[in-house]
Amino acid sequence: MKARRLGAVAVAAALAVTMAACGSGNGGGSGSSGGKGLKIGIKFDQPGLGLKKGSEFTGMDVDVAKYVAKSLGTNEGDITWVQAPSAQRETLISTGQVDMVVATYSITDKRKEKVSFAGPYFIAGQDLLVRSDDNSITGPESLAGKKLCSVTGSTSAQKVQEKVPGVNLQQFGTYSECVAALASGAIDAVTTDDAILAGYAAQDQYKGKLKLVGKPFSTEKYGIGIKKGDTALCQKITDAIKKMISDGSWQKAVDNNLGPAGYKPRPGNPPTPDACS
Repeated sequence: MKARRLGAVAVAAALAVTMAACGSGNGGGSGSSGGKGLKIGIKFDQPGLGLKKGSEFTGMDVDVAKYVAKSLGTNEGDITWVQAPSAQRETLISTGQVDMVVATYSITDKRKEKVSFAGPYFIAGQDLLVRSDDNSITGPESLAGKKLCSVTGSTSAQKVQEKVPGVNLQQFGTYSECVAALASGAIDAVTTDDAILAGYAAQDQYKGKLKLVGKPFSTEKYGIGIKKGDTALCQKITDAIKKMISDGSWQKAVDNNLGPAGYKPRPGNPPTPDACS
């Protein structure tokens, strides 16, 4: 009997160790640090905004996300970064795979039907990226018959199709694929927000080879997407954005991440966060 009791104790101890190991995780998240972890969706391939290089994450969106997370009581080490491609952002939020998305996420009425937004924290404008030796494209009006690339699920693709019905639109999964195709001559132009395009043009492999047309033709208000109807969280995030702007952290993030590309924020920046929507 004594041997049996000792065996049962040993099994229970082993089970407890196993369960503890399973619950420890490997990068924060909602289950770690007493429930203080956060899963935040960002872009992994947008230099200056959201970029993953090895185990390091950098960019304007990343800095905004870190600031907001800290205001909510979550340290940087307790953030789990999740890749959030444009076409998957609403799904990631609605299914609970992320707590929020900070990924050049333009606030639109259509998106507000599925998710709530806090912000905006930045205002960009849609522009065109072309090869440096191409002077034939001067704006959307000169795109008829041209091969234009944008990303599936982005507002950029929809707007250009409406504006220029004759454009040959090709939609890829990521902007980095579009930019590579542009550099190789496979397409004629890439369209998305000017801040995103400036980051790509500033990359070492594209310096001197690509240029922005420099005529923004839309207003894109970047917001932080969260689960539809979570007004309490939305208000806390909006308050954090207001504080980031007022204490100088916002300007520092802009200078550090977008300054190297020679990008100057368009009028309206820094924005005034609206009521939660």
